Amino acid sequence: MNKKVTFRFYEELNDFLPKEKKKRRFIHNYIDRVSVKDVIESLGVPHTEVDLILLNGNSVGFDYLINNDDDLSVYPVFESLDISDVQHLRATPLRKPKFVADVHLGRLTKYLRMMGFNVSYKNNFNDDEIVGISLDEKRAILTKDRGILKRNEVTHGYWVRSTKVKEQTVEILKRFDLKKQIKEFSRCIECNQLLILVQKEKIADELPTKVAQSQNKFYRCPSCKKLFWKGTHYHKMLSFIQSVKNFEF
Repeated sequence: MNKKVTFRFYEELNDFLPKEKKKRRFIHNYIDRVSVKDVIESLGVPHTEVDLILLNGNSVGFDYLINNDDDLSVYPVFESLDISDVQHLRATPLRKPKFVADVHLGRLTKYLRMMGFNVSYKNNFNDDEIVGISLDEKRAILTKDRGILKRNEVTHGYWVRSTKVKEQTVEILKRFDLKKQIKEFSRCIECNQLLILVQKEKIADELPTKVAQSQNKFYRCPSCKKLFWKGTHYHKMLSFIQSVKNFEF
């Protein structure tokens, strides 16, 4: 006999739902008794996006087995509401935010590195590699693939909603509360390594004549050995970063 439970998803969790289920209570029918985690993910919502589940006003964990006529409310991460007395379901935030990005987020990776954030990326990472890097190096997964975030072993991750790199960047800064941690131009956008200040006289023979005449401050990537200075692209990149900082969070 078919049984039913009632769900209501809040705020950005509605991004994962079809139109007829967004921002409203709806009935979900089921046959076998299963965990609330399995049901939530069958509806399209990765468990990494959920921070609180309420059953008749009381918090329950992902392992709760649903019962006929249950009424469940599902919430994302809370920014300002104090829910310290109820059961958080997401893993403790990473103390030093680091990321691993999937193959669809190469441009976003460069912009995040440009702002000083540690992002591991290769355009041929497969899902198993991404999950392994996430767990081994304590990195949050950034992805356009909801499926990878539904894997049981994944603890930290975020499904990037937008397809535009500026909006994606704002999403990440807001989701992980990174605005105050921006350190622009401190990391190599190609290798992800922190840049090292180098003395001009030690690299003089590597510099184009016009650069040597106009610039006095240089940085080198210790991995790829590329040199960086405030060249023609600097002000354009700085303008991008400033526009992102000006977004209201």
